[in-house]
Amino acid sequence: MRWPLWRVAVAERSMEPALAPGDWLLVWRGLRSGPVLIKPGQLAIAQHPALPGTLLVKRVGWREAGGWFLTSDNPGAGAVDSFRFGPVAPALIKGRVLARYWPVRRGLRR
Repeated sequence: MRWPLWRVAVAERSMEPALAPGDWLLVWRGLRSGPVLIKPGQLAIAQHPALPGTLLVKRVGWREAGGWFLTSDNPGAGAVDSFRFGPVAPALIKGRVLARYWPVRRGLRR
């Protein structure tokens, strides 16, 4: 049995200001091997459709025939999201972000 909670580190700036590099997230993977239940507006962890070893943190946009449209909060950071690769199949959604747990408080960034 796999543990339903997962820790994920943010590596890039595509989700600023909500998430920044170095942030750690608590992610719900679910209890079964079926698709993770998500809704528009939530943050999700998804496998990149063209790069199987790459995980993405994205905001859930809307549902289309081919899957979920996932977007970046900061497209100016060179974000890779559904505007580049299209909708993401439900099987590629690996988890739903529950919370950012680290750092506890963010200081001023320079």
